[in-house]
Amino acid sequence: MLIFMPTSARLWTTLSRIISALLLILLTSCSAIKLGYNSAPSITYWWLDGYLDLNDVQSLQVRDGLTTLHTWHRSQALPAYAESLLKIQRLAPGKVSPEQLCAVATEVRGFMQQMGTRAAEPLSALTPTLRPDQLKYLAQQFEKKNKKWRTQWIDVTPEELSAYRFQLAVDRTENLYGRLQEPQRAVLRQSIASSSFDATATYREALRRQQDILRTLAEHSNKADRPAHVKAEVQALIERSLNSPDVTYRNQQEKLITEGCTTLAALHNSTSASQRLKAVEVLKNYEADARILAAQRS
Repeated sequence: MLIFMPTSARLWTTLSRIISALLLILLTSCSAIKLGYNSAPSITYWWLDGYLDLNDVQSLQVRDGLTTLHTWHRSQALPAYAESLLKIQRLAPGKVSPEQLCAVATEVRGFMQQMGTRAAEPLSALTPTLRPDQLKYLAQQFEKKNKKWRTQWIDVTPEELSAYRFQLAVDRTENLYGRLQEPQRAVLRQSIASSSFDATATYREALRRQQDILRTLAEHSNKADRPAHVKAEVQALIERSLNSPDVTYRNQQEKLITEGCTTLAALHNSTSASQRLKAVEVLKNYEADARILAAQRS
């Protein structure tokens, strides 16, 4: 359920987020990806239950909805992911441009949009059954996540934030290229130093989305007799979660995406031949996993 993420736009705020999206899941071993993907309905259920404390009837309903969503994702989304990974794989041996990388990033954002559209079905079925105490519990869980996020991203010095962002970028980038050398680390340092990323603006958007979620769910939690209306409202909520109605924030995110593509291109173009071969190998393995998983049946 994408809309319960504190801020889906965080996938696109740094180079590391773009890489994470292109590689499907931020895991380090192919076997872990296969296990995690096949267990996705159960994992997502427990995650969602942690936010809403579902009752027995709701649990059955949510599990059925997640299974249907997962079946669609396996047959429709995974082959598309594999094609995007193949495109990046073919680019990896040579130099790349920001435009080439942003073209693939746009594809991935389209996949997110499709997933959000599909997620509206199970979420709209659950919404009329939600009780006031569950929505109160959801608000409490949001605040717990917010507190942790503030600790990592807001209540720190600029130097601490830069160091944290740098380490995240290094860790995630090394999943693709192996150990980074000083030229690549220099690219990341410069990117972070000149980045237009604003943690406060990101946090403000997360709060807007959370309040939007709570308000929408509360307004439609007793409308079981209007399923079409509830589904339309939930779909609109997902759209607002994926594409903020705040024009200033949306423009900032587009700028960050462009910056991320520029950084990734500069970093990739500074890599050695062996690092690029490593990237091709990693991408090939992820592509193969996507195709294998797509061919399986639940």
